Amino acid sequence: EVQLVESGGGSVRSGGSLRLSCKASGFTSLFAFSDYAMCWVRQVPGAGLEWVSAINAGGSSAEYADSVKGRFTISRDNAKNTLYLQMNNLEPGDTAVYYCAADVTHYGRRWDLYDYRGQGTQVTVAS
Repeated sequence: EVQLVESGGGSVRSGGSLRLSCKASGFTSLFAFSDYAMCWVRQVPGAGLEWVSAINAGGSSAEYADSVKGRFTISRDNAKNTLYLQMNNLEPGDTAVYYCAADVTHYGRRWDLYDYRGQGTQVTVAS
């Protein structure tokens, strides 16, 4: 089964930057990491999941939530089975647990349609 492990979270001041990584493993002979669309979602305690960004399987197309557009950049290295989220100009409102998710048939904002999700990494932005 596909496993996703996020890393790179931490505590920063407003205006700072972080780079999240999501290392994927457990692929079968049928599908490789390069066959999966990936996305990032986040969750504030007591609130629901919020979709942040998505990238297609080949890495040629990406989408962003309006709240992060121009500040966050999603990318992937299919040779390393790794997804990234570069977060610049962070704001206190970005404080959340960030999860990566993978799906072989769906690409887009519907995070609930992604089959696999990691355990998350905490991002805290102080004002």
